[in-house]
Amino acid sequence: MNCSQAPGFILLGLSRDSEKGHLLFSIFLALYLLGILGNLLLLLAICADVHLHTPMYFFLSQLSLMDLCFITTTAPKMLQTLWTGDGSISFSGCLIQFYFFAVFADMDNLLLAVMAIDRYAAICHPLLYPLLMTPHRCGVLVSGSWGVTNCLSLTHTLLLSQLYFHTNQEIPHFFCDFGPLLLLSCSDTHLNEILMIVLVGILGIGSFLCIVSSYSCIFYAVARVPSAQGKRKALSTCSSHLSVVLLFYSTVFAAYLKPPSSSHSSGEVVAAVMYTLVTPTLNPFIYSLRNRDVKSSLRRILNMEKSQN
Repeated sequence: MNCSQAPGFILLGLSRDSEKGHLLFSIFLALYLLGILGNLLLLLAICADVHLHTPMYFFLSQLSLMDLCFITTTAPKMLQTLWTGDGSISFSGCLIQFYFFAVFADMDNLLLAVMAIDRYAAICHPLLYPLLMTPHRCGVLVSGSWGVTNCLSLTHTLLLSQLYFHTNQEIPHFFCDFGPLLLLSCSDTHLNEILMIVLVGILGIGSFLCIVSSYSCIFYAVARVPSAQGKRKALSTCSSHLSVVLLFYSTVFAAYLKPPSSSHSSGEVVAAVMYTLVTPTLNPFIYSLRNRDVKSSLRRILNMEKSQN
């Protein structure tokens, strides 16, 4: 096969069957719109209600913003491929999609770790919490996460741009992901693989261990609370976050717990659909349905809209 440094690719998507593709298009379009609506409503509720201007809800608003961007990075191209059957994408378009996908996926990962630290500070050190989680420190945590993820994503994207690829090749995925791209490369991808494994180990596993250690301290502190009501109250602020953490990491590990250049299976594509579309769609509903403050804020916003009409 001929090799080129800027070839075009064809995303195979989720189905080559036109009838099945149109059915999947309807399902995933509904999920996509639901995800946008849910995350926008959660953002609106947090921004509009002064009572929700706390570190916990500040981080939650950032997570909603990331989820909104995350699903918009991959879903539109996936929907276009399902509807038209045309999955062609230019090399530059592929790199741009990969860059933003990596940024928002890593930001989700880091924000979940930051939110775990916030819950640890609130439950294990309640008296020091206002001093520990000041607005300035919250801003530093989020802006620092932005800086780290952008640098890492830019590094991976620049290294990918230097590789040569087989021309007119099909990517067995619905978006431009790291592993499938390496499989199509004519160049030596050893450096790319090592860098990916090292950085994913530091960023991904490091964040996961941070969450595990934070919740170990939280559960230990809650176990020492004498009353059952006090234990329920302490854990109620963590249940939504724990649900999102379990959903996110279970699907990510299913998709990426293997060498980057190994063959891509259909099960990994399903796992990718879960964490790129389903999880960001469910997140705002997991947080809002279990949270009285968010639900009351949403009711006030909806009542204001009705009274104005």
